[in-house]
Amino acid sequence: MLRRLFPRDHLRYAESPFGDWLHHFADWLVATGYTPNPAHNHVRRLKQALERAGSEVVGPDGKFRAGTLAKIFTSSSQQISFDATRRTFERFLVSRDQLVSSKADRFSPLLEAYRRHLVEMRGLAIATVNQHLATAKYFLADTLQPKASLRDLSEQRIEAFVVAEGRRLKRQSLQHTVARLRAFLRFCYDSNELRVRLDAIDTPRTYCGEAPPRALAWKLVQGLLRSIDRSNALGLRDHAILWLMAHYGLRPSEIVTLSLTSIDWEAKTLRVEQCKTRSVLILPLADKTLRVLKSYLRRGRSASSHPQLFLRSRAPEGPIKHTAICDLYQKHTRQSGLALDGSCSYDLRHSFAMRLLDRGVGIKLIGDLLGHRTLESTCVYLRLQTKALREVALPLPAQDDNCERRSA
Repeated sequence: MLRRLFPRDHLRYAESPFGDWLHHFADWLVATGYTPNPAHNHVRRLKQALERAGSEVVGPDGKFRAGTLAKIFTSSSQQISFDATRRTFERFLVSRDQLVSSKADRFSPLLEAYRRHLVEMRGLAIATVNQHLATAKYFLADTLQPKASLRDLSEQRIEAFVVAEGRRLKRQSLQHTVARLRAFLRFCYDSNELRVRLDAIDTPRTYCGEAPPRALAWKLVQGLLRSIDRSNALGLRDHAILWLMAHYGLRPSEIVTLSLTSIDWEAKTLRVEQCKTRSVLILPLADKTLRVLKSYLRRGRSASSHPQLFLRSRAPEGPIKHTAICDLYQKHTRQSGLALDGSCSYDLRHSFAMRLLDRGVGIKLIGDLLGHRTLESTCVYLRLQTKALREVALPLPAQDDNCERRSA
């Protein structure tokens, strides 16, 4: 692979003191999906960093230390690029079990046992499991001193953590944090990691409909879609993604699971695997949506062995992640110049729900399309607009002068 990436001076890389590392790293980059140009640059920067550090960068066990790598990947003019190469090289080392963490996490066995409990006993989705683990890890790091034991936890420390989180989060978000913290502390007690139960934590109270509506006006949604530059492949991809979210209410996590086979061109349907209900939804595709998807596939999606419908625009080649959809929404809202400050990609789902409600679609059907288990979840999407309240208000009856005299 070095010969392919460096046709003129591949011998200089092969004969380097770190030639074996460069060779295996180059093979891994191409196998992972990196195109030749990014792979060329990563190998070149790795060679510079390793040769500058010398042979001491590799430990006596033939492995690298994460702390050492952070020190050797430095550049006065290309630090961002060298940081990217360091992160890529670390992923390569992890795949080969040749990276030693600079700081071992003493709670790793506990968190791993908790992860198995969430997956095997509670049957939670991977995304939900990761949220539980992130909360537990953050709680342990924030609450316990470096040498403190889990048995040193007290109600006062837990209360202080919740109060601090309350200053940082909204009440709706704090509810989720408290629920995940309760589950983790209950697991610790059941596993004999705690002497007493500490999961009796008060949760903040929220009220149905207390928050303002999140649905965007449909004219704003249409303006956002029109503002996307579709003269390039990236714009075609982003336009198709936001179009599906706006017109079909898909979640980012459902967008990323779509594949080429999800579209039935003859039946004009889209097969969606709803992540929360774990059910399959077959949606009819309008002719305009079919044209949007065809335009993206013809001019916006490069030939790839990956079956996913939407792919990353940067190396390594592969399916787009759901977090990237949130980022691309923010990017296009800034470029559109529309009054969309403070909105997020999920507001397109709210707009989709309100649009169906305005057209007389029942709440149960709206909830099925959105992939909700309960009507309560759907009602969050259908918060009443001020305009709707004005339309249902009854006129005040005319006041009788005789009644006014009697009351006086």
